[in-house]
Amino acid sequence: MPIINRIAEFHDEMKSWRRDIHRHPETAFEEVRTSDIVAEKLAEWGIEVHRGLAGTGVVGLLKGQNDSGRKIGLRADMDALHIQELNDFEHKSINDGKMHACGHDGHTTMLLGAAKYLSETRNFDGSVAFIFQPAEENEGGGRVMVEEGLFDLFPVETVFGMHNMPGIPVGQVSMREGPAMAAFDIFEITVEGRGAHAAMPHQGIDPIVIGAQIVGALQTIASRRTEPIDSVVVSVTQFHAGDTWNVIPQTAVIRGTARSFRAETRTQIETDIRRIAEGIASAQDAKASVMYDCRYPAVVNTPAETELAAEVAARVVGGDKVEVGAEPLMGSEDFAYMLQEKPGCYIWLGNGMEGGPGGCSVHNPSYDFNDEISVIGASYWCNLVETALPRQA
Repeated sequence: MPIINRIAEFHDEMKSWRRDIHRHPETAFEEVRTSDIVAEKLAEWGIEVHRGLAGTGVVGLLKGQNDSGRKIGLRADMDALHIQELNDFEHKSINDGKMHACGHDGHTTMLLGAAKYLSETRNFDGSVAFIFQPAEENEGGGRVMVEEGLFDLFPVETVFGMHNMPGIPVGQVSMREGPAMAAFDIFEITVEGRGAHAAMPHQGIDPIVIGAQIVGALQTIASRRTEPIDSVVVSVTQFHAGDTWNVIPQTAVIRGTARSFRAETRTQIETDIRRIAEGIASAQDAKASVMYDCRYPAVVNTPAETELAAEVAARVVGGDKVEVGAEPLMGSEDFAYMLQEKPGCYIWLGNGMEGGPGGCSVHNPSYDFNDEISVIGASYWCNLVETALPRQA
């Protein structure tokens, strides 16, 4: 089955939802207006609404024409990013310093579109939980929803997620079985030296020089400490030290992120960061303290659910436009917490190629979700439900 005609009929309505949400972005755990919109629409369509998980989370529960007792979960994220938007179109952000730079406005819209259609047809046996999650960006709203009893309250058999992907043509879908997105950790290294006059460096212990050596040495974790076929990224993203031209500061602070797939590799990265920082500092009579915070685990798609997702996607866009063996991404997703609890699959939906509509990278101040893919995503969701929960004769 290709794009669902009924969804195509209300495409303009979906576009208006998406652009309204884009214009009013809300960041982690502050998605009050967005969750109100979601809850109101679900209720309008006769879907049972549950609120309060992770603060601003919303779950809609819809029963099919018959209740087989089976349940499936579909998840969309709602939050925006702390980025100043550079676009100048009519629906650009009106909230200073915040924008939907990752397409969560589109993800919310596609799941709402699916909810609207399925509430009209209910052509399935069992129940669907429409999971609208807050705080995917950095703050782990998915983890909070799980910890607060998401799957106790809504005991789904499987759970599925989807993300738009610039750089993949519109009408194409990518996925992979097994590890699909990397674990996400952050670190902070504080180097404590001894302040001095910049013209008399021998009287101090320079944390900037020591910190620079640490930054360089951290690159050996991926290049020399990790097996070449084991993907690892260690990126320093901040270096803070000093306030003026003629003073060697007392401290320097280095911050960054680490990405990996294997649990043992993740543990080794933390060990290596501590060893490198403390060793280099000690060798120069300084001290280094390390904060290492394990954030999101790796996204791991289960075999049967990946096969199902590929089968359904092929019905919507055609088998020649579905890539099942896509390369894993070093980006991260807190949908991983849901996949730790339930089998499922996370797919990437083409948002457009570079230089064209939807081709701008996510987390970029000029990004915008491509409204043309809304009907594809919503049709995928509906086909997935009807395939996973077929009506019994």
